[in-house]
Amino acid sequence: MLDDVKRTDLFCDYYEKWVKVYKEGAIRKVTLDKYNMTLSWLRKLAPSLMLGNLNRIAYQQLLNDYAIYHERQTTMDFHHQLKGAILDAVDEGLIERDPTRKAIIKGKTPSAKKIKYLNQFELHTLLTSLDLKSEVNWDWFILLVAKTGMRFSEALALTPRDFDFSHQMLSISKTWDYKGAGGFLPTKNKSSVRKIQIDWQTVIQFSELVKGLPEDEPIFVRGKVYNSTVNDILSRHCKALKLSEISIHGLRHTHASLLLFAGVSIASVARRLGHASMTTTQKTYLHIIQELENQDVDLVMRSLSGLS
Repeated sequence: MLDDVKRTDLFCDYYEKWVKVYKEGAIRKVTLDKYNMTLSWLRKLAPSLMLGNLNRIAYQQLLNDYAIYHERQTTMDFHHQLKGAILDAVDEGLIERDPTRKAIIKGKTPSAKKIKYLNQFELHTLLTSLDLKSEVNWDWFILLVAKTGMRFSEALALTPRDFDFSHQMLSISKTWDYKGAGGFLPTKNKSSVRKIQIDWQTVIQFSELVKGLPEDEPIFVRGKVYNSTVNDILSRHCKALKLSEISIHGLRHTHASLLLFAGVSIASVARRLGHASMTTTQKTYLHIIQELENQDVDLVMRSLSGLS
């Protein structure tokens, strides 16, 4: 497909072929969708740009045009997705020099984002109000995400075999393709494959709940699942209890926040959440970490004043 590409071909057409050859079937659908979104922006911003005319100035202008509508991090992602195709075109002699060299990444000023989560009292209020029937329902799902901090797709993929009740462990090794046709998919990254310690109360509750269920079939999936369905159920609970309305992902934030406030190390929280690095955890929970640092300063001052 790429054998007959010429320098006079449109860059957007080349990029579309490159994605088909190198990315389709090699990456997850959610990632492939991002490449296709990059392609749609490429057609919008540079519909007539030919491969042979792709120099540093033309590429920088493309990035600048994209940055008008997006924050810097999103522009950086756009740049990285284009760069792979461009470097291959350079190797093939379709572009004379690497136009991505020394590219300047710009972008809109990020809007202030504060993650939504419940405090310990609010979470306790929510969990004690759940209707935990003898059969599986979405309230059980809400409980498990709150107790483990799992991602939505990870929790959907859980099977009875993933529970090791005797060792109080839960294995996370896959996700559920709820955005597509269903079925198991790999985890978000290698770090997402992990074992999570669970408390005895959860062990007792879920050992009874999953008894008799098929060992290798998802516990919570019955047909097509929508993220909005579970979020609506959680939202109704929060409204009825007069709590801050949060999403299922907000329960993951709640789990991490409570651990951090309890003094659990960032490294341990990162492993439990399945983050690829502690940097991700630090960035996501920066305001909480800063709040804890302020408490540490007060503690240090009290300790020092007690020495005199």
